[in-house]
Amino acid sequence: MKVLVIEDEPGILRFLAQGLREESYTVDTAENGDSGLEMALSGDYDLLLIDWMIPGISGMEVCRRFRAQNSTTPIIILTARDTVRDVVFGLEMGANDYIKKPFDFEELLARIKVQLRPLSGEHQQFVLQNILLDVEKHQVLKNGKEVLLTQKEFALLEYLMRNKGKVCRRTRIIESVWDIHFDYKTGVIDVYINSLRKKLGIPTEGGCIQTVRGVGYIAKEHP
Repeated sequence: MKVLVIEDEPGILRFLAQGLREESYTVDTAENGDSGLEMALSGDYDLLLIDWMIPGISGMEVCRRFRAQNSTTPIIILTARDTVRDVVFGLEMGANDYIKKPFDFEELLARIKVQLRPLSGEHQQFVLQNILLDVEKHQVLKNGKEVLLTQKEFALLEYLMRNKGKVCRRTRIIESVWDIHFDYKTGVIDVYINSLRKKLGIPTEGGCIQTVRGVGYIAKEHP
């Protein structure tokens, strides 16, 4: 597996590169956003580790520009920021995950392994009232018309539809959609639920995605 690390702090960069190589990863490094983006776009990497605050173009801009040309390679953001707004912004820019500095290397390895899990290749469709979700096509239709969702919005909707009729606890949603990468009390889930409801025209009260107060959410065929 080949990993690109974009990090401007020499000590952290050496630590990450050495640790990953000891775990049998092939590692390339860059110390600023401009060279990092060039390497990311020209190389064949299985995963990118990008520090948010780097010289040149920011880590988030690297993430955005890379994701515009590559929709599948996982990206993990390294950052000292952890507010809900920062987390949502990073995910919306195309990141698959983030890890807050300082972090434990074993935790980082676990997150990398999660992102590199092989896909099942299954072709499944799920229906919730007039909403159709096609896993293989990565497409959502409402009344036959496509609704464009972000990667995490799609993953969240898929999880709820897979578990239609069951109460999905917030902790389980985080484990399944975000791989336990932030505090279950964070408002990120609520932000994404609200976005899904808005894009799909689902009312907050009495809609097919309902809030179970103090617990989580449930997708219901018949509210």
